[in-house]
Amino acid sequence: MSTTNKPVNQKAWLLVLPVIICVAFSAILPLMTVVNYSVQDIISPERRVFVGTEWFAAVMRDEDLHAALWRQLTFSFAVLAVEIPLGIALALSMPAQGWRASLVLVLVALSLLIPWNVVGTIWQIYGRADIGLLGMVLQKMGFDYSYTGNALHAWITVLVMDVWHWTPLVALLCYAGLRSIPDAYYQAARIDGASKFAVFRYIQLPKMRGVLMIAVLLRFMDSFMIYTEPFVLTGGGPGNATTFLSQYLTQKAVGQFDLGPAAAFSLIYFLIILLLCFVLYNWMQRVGTATKENTGE
Repeated sequence: MSTTNKPVNQKAWLLVLPVIICVAFSAILPLMTVVNYSVQDIISPERRVFVGTEWFAAVMRDEDLHAALWRQLTFSFAVLAVEIPLGIALALSMPAQGWRASLVLVLVALSLLIPWNVVGTIWQIYGRADIGLLGMVLQKMGFDYSYTGNALHAWITVLVMDVWHWTPLVALLCYAGLRSIPDAYYQAARIDGASKFAVFRYIQLPKMRGVLMIAVLLRFMDSFMIYTEPFVLTGGGPGNATTFLSQYLTQKAVGQFDLGPAAAFSLIYFLIILLLCFVLYNWMQRVGTATKENTGE
């Protein structure tokens, strides 16, 4: 029996070509430009001096960067510690079917429709002691609340604002994971007399592993790049209490016009995000593998 080698049709690449072109112009070319700036001293549009890794060394010695990085890491892990359990609890409490489920889904998703700058403006007004509901109530309760004058109050306000804005995303992802669990698992649990906690521990949580991984990575990356909301709410203050890495980078590039150090820092920023996401992903993969072994899947 003879076999003939049919020519491979490569025309499918034409369908992918527009995507490749868009990615090249929106990501690859700007990244190469940043790399170019990071190894040069931009004296003027016509004069540039090659400095090698000088800007990288200068950025790594910057104490303000170290402080901003510490604030950013603290904020991002605080976001995960609050939003993930809260999103799971919200998803578990949502109705599974009927018109109530549709209504709750719409209500939960409302905050996700609000633009980032509007979220900052809402909480800026909401926290004011003279016209804001939150600030006025806290003042009447005896708390000297001021997100513009107290660093701790500002930091907590930014954290609560992010939790209010993005916890629904985690809840919706978890809700989708819960709805994908077959009823046969719940029927077997009822027959065995399993408690609600046992059902959550051995059925719901393992089956939500995939969506939880997506939720953790999305929320970590987004919180690590947060800019608009704290900028609108506090402007990075009081002092530098809410100046995160993205605001620090903007101050370098736009405020001080230090393009070389800003480009070097942006590359370091990019690598930090990649490294931390890689570590988180591998950690969650190991946890998922251990869970599969314990549950016998």
